Amino acid sequence: MKIEWTNQAEDRVYDIASYIALDSISEAEKWVSKIFDYVKRLEKFPKSGRNVPEIENRKDIRELVFKNYRIVYRLEKKKVYILTVRNYRQILPINEITNINP
Repeated sequence: MKIEWTNQAEDRVYDIASYIALDSISEAEKWVSKIFDYVKRLEKFPKSGRNVPEIENRKDIRELVFKNYRIVYRLEKKKVYILTVRNYRQILPINEITNINP
């Protein structure tokens, strides 16, 4: 499977890294590297994430949990689209993950 990050997901990673960088630039860089490495597992195991509890009826939208973050993605025939990255304490706006056309 090919992994493709949406602009929204990349923006979220950038925002989170910017916040982490307020304390430590090196930790922010490590976090970004680790999250991208973590997502690579989807190349071989695209269904390894769980169903998103807020929208259980959508089996094509799943999520990985990485530390305190939810990585929400959509499965298609030959691609995995990373839709967003959110802190698990934040409310996940449903329109943020269902209205994206990569």
